[in-house]
Amino acid sequence: MGSSAIILLTLCGVIFSGGGILLSKALAKNSKNAQKGETYECGIPTTGTSWIQFNVGYYLFALIFLVFDVELVFLYPWATVVKETGLPALIEILIFMIVLFMGLLYAWRKGALKWM
Repeated sequence: MGSSAIILLTLCGVIFSGGGILLSKALAKNSKNAQKGETYECGIPTTGTSWIQFNVGYYLFALIFLVFDVELVFLYPWATVVKETGLPALIEILIFMIVLFMGLLYAWRKGALKWM
């Protein structure tokens, strides 16, 4: 069951995803016009070029938010079984929280949390 199952699963995944893309290409209406190629933002036509540089602070904010959002994804299942798993799970989640808190302190000291 080892490698043959992995090969079969990979093959099925490629066929399923590729088949969906090919089916949508075959069945979708294909009309091309200049308006479809324009940048769309909030229904307001853009003025000037759409290629601008964003401040790296926005990117750092998004990454920090993502880290703590993923943290909550791990905390919910742990909270539902904490009574059953006992002290080892509590120690593991404390280590996990300490590592994340150290990452937050690092970002804070580097000034990544200051809004520009």
